[in-house]
Amino acid sequence: MFFDLPNFDAHEAVHFVNDRVSGLRAIIAMHSTHLGPAAGGCRWWTYADDGAALTDALRLSRGMSYKNAMAGLPLGGGKAVLLKDGPRGDATLEAFGDAIESLGGRYVTAEDVGMTDHDMTVIARRTRHVSGLPVSGGAAGGNPGPSTAEGVFLGIRAAVAHKLGRHDLGNVHVALQGLGSVGGALAEKLAVAGARLTLADIDADKARAYAARLGGTAVANSEIMTTAADVFSPNALGAGLTEASIAALDVAIVAGAANNQLATAEDGARLAARGILYAPDYVINAGGIINVAAEYLGEGDAAAVAQAIARIEGRLADIFAEAERSGVPTDAVADAMARRLIGR
Repeated sequence: MFFDLPNFDAHEAVHFVNDRVSGLRAIIAMHSTHLGPAAGGCRWWTYADDGAALTDALRLSRGMSYKNAMAGLPLGGGKAVLLKDGPRGDATLEAFGDAIESLGGRYVTAEDVGMTDHDMTVIARRTRHVSGLPVSGGAAGGNPGPSTAEGVFLGIRAAVAHKLGRHDLGNVHVALQGLGSVGGALAEKLAVAGARLTLADIDADKARAYAARLGGTAVANSEIMTTAADVFSPNALGAGLTEASIAALDVAIVAGAANNQLATAEDGARLAARGILYAPDYVINAGGIINVAAEYLGEGDAAAVAQAIARIEGRLADIFAEAERSGVPTDAVADAMARRLIGR
C-alpha cells in the first residue's frame, strides 16, 4: 500500500496533479506542517517512471521538514516535482500555481532544479504562496542558489576545522561535483579562499571552463568520486553516496549542497565507519530556504539573511562535536534533533 512505502514516513498529504489542458503532471508532497506551512521548492525533471518521481518527492519533502526545523524557521516541510514528460510553458506553470492555490497556503513553493526566477514569476500569477521572486535594493529573496552556496562554503569551513584542524581553506583540496547555480557559485567562493579545486559536471565543457577560469583541474564526472582529496563536495542530484561509492571515496570529508546525498539509511554509518566526516545535507544546504523564507514571511533584509546563514557554521560544529562525543554518526545526530523539533 501507499502508506507502507519506505519513504512515506507519515507524510501529512501527497497531492497528484494532472491538468489535461496544459499537460501538467506533478506531485506535491507535504511531510509536516508542525512548525508552519510546508515549504520547499519545485523541480522540473525527467524520471525513469512515476514511482521514481514519487520517491523523489517524498524524500525531498521529508528533508525540507528537517532542513527548515534545523534552520529555526517557522515552516514545515514540503516539495513538488513537475514531471518533464509534457509541454513546458506558461500554461503549465500557471496550472501548477492553481494547484498550489487550491491548498490554501498549506504549501509554499520556490525554485529548485530545472526551474528559474522567471518560472516563479509565472507561478505567482496564480498564487501568492511562492517565493524566490526577483528582488532588488538589498531585499531578501530572489534566486536561492547563491545563498545555498554561501551556507555550504561555511559548512565546508566548519568540517575542515573539525576534521583537519585547519581554520582556513588555503590549499585544501576539494573535489567538487556539479557546477549548476549552487556548485558554480561554491567553486568560485572556494577559489577565492585559496582552495585547490578538482571539478566535474555532467557537462564536461562547463567543468573545463570553470577549471580554466578558477585555476583548477577538470576530470570526468565518472572520476570525481574516486579523486583523492581532502573534501568531496556533491552538488548535483542526490543518492550518490551508496555502499559502493562510499567504499571508493578517498577523502576525509563529505560536504556539499545536493539533497538526499545518502542513498540508504545505512550509508551515514558507512561513512562514519571509514572515518569520513559527513556534513548532513539538510543542515549545510539551508542557506537558500533561509533566504526565500525571509522573503515570503516578510522578515528581514539581505543583511539579516546573511546573519542567519552564518549560523550554519556553528550548527554543524555542534553536530560534529556531539557525534564525536556519542559515537553516533552525524546524520543520525541531526535526524534526532530535527525529529524532536517537528514533534516526532
